[in-house]
Amino acid sequence: MTAVLAIACGLGWGAVLAAPLVGRARREAVACRIEPAAVPAAARARWDGGPVVRVGRGLLRIRGRRRSAAQLERELPTVLDLLGVAVGAGASPAGALETATRWGPPLMGDPLGRALVSVRLGAALPDALGDLAGEIPELAPVADALIASARLGAPAGPTLARLGDESRAALRRRGEARARTLPVKLLFPLVLLVLPAFGLLTVAPAVISAMSRL
Repeated sequence: MTAVLAIACGLGWGAVLAAPLVGRARREAVACRIEPAAVPAAARARWDGGPVVRVGRGLLRIRGRRRSAAQLERELPTVLDLLGVAVGAGASPAGALETATRWGPPLMGDPLGRALVSVRLGAALPDALGDLAGEIPELAPVADALIASARLGAPAGPTLARLGDESRAALRRRGEARARTLPVKLLFPLVLLVLPAFGLLTVAPAVISAMSRL
């Protein structure tokens, strides 16, 4: 009897957890049927894996974008510090960009390096920085400060220092917000896994034993 209850409980919770995935798969399937002619053949080939594969691929893409955005936010204060130190030491905006590219974190270093390559190939620094800001919106205030310094000769050090303080404060606020949501996230395994298992192991045998004596 205990095994039957455990199997029934597992099937019930499995159905509850699978319901959002099934709904998302249906929406994906409907979206695929709306404009099939407008979808390239290569894209249609990716959908042949079935609804579960499509849902899993979409969830992985969303998770990857979130991880990339979070990593960029963590690396931004370091890039601002490198730019501020270079500018404070007398480097030009292009020189500060080269310093941040060489010594900066890898995820931020790649787009900064592409902007620097554009400058070396003959593009104007403001244009390269504008493209960089369009590629990574988090770097738009940094690009604006360097563009103003390159065009007008305005000192970029104070602006970079202020941006660094603001980015660290934003990181601290996000960390505190994530810490406050931890108890809520722990309720999911507690309510759906721990409490049912506790009931099956302690309450269910006592109930079955009492019913067998009747």
